[in-house]
Amino acid sequence: MSNLPQGASGDRTGRYVRQPNGHVTPMSPFTSVWRWHITMVASILFRVTIGAATVGALFILGWAAIASNGTEAYNRLVECSASPLGLLVWFGLTLVLFSFLLNGARHLINDTGNGLTVKSANSLSHMAVWGPIVLAVLFWVALFATGKVSL
Repeated sequence: MSNLPQGASGDRTGRYVRQPNGHVTPMSPFTSVWRWHITMVASILFRVTIGAATVGALFILGWAAIASNGTEAYNRLVECSASPLGLLVWFGLTLVLFSFLLNGARHLINDTGNGLTVKSANSLSHMAVWGPIVLAVLFWVALFATGKVSL
């Protein structure tokens, strides 16, 4: 392969492919060429978060519909929400909210042209991946500590 990109002459890694038109191009990242990186995790997590936020919005809509059906329906909803499974769902929705906010902030910073160096992109991605977990745990610890929520 004489037309390999600079630094790739004699490439034995299989990372480049000669196309039918003769051009040599890198293989697709879906062929295990790329190592997992925190920016990839943050990007995928943001897409998952958007789907989870949609489910969460439907959950909130259902909660409002049930709450509007009177005191008995509302009391059953509160019992269900206070159960361990209900608290797990609410914790998950809290995690989704913080993830959505931090990933959205990361995108907003990137859209202004900032945070695009490797070091800053990695830092922002780490905050977007790990920050929601820390914030959600702190939020729920505060809820339990103040007596707003109990098992």
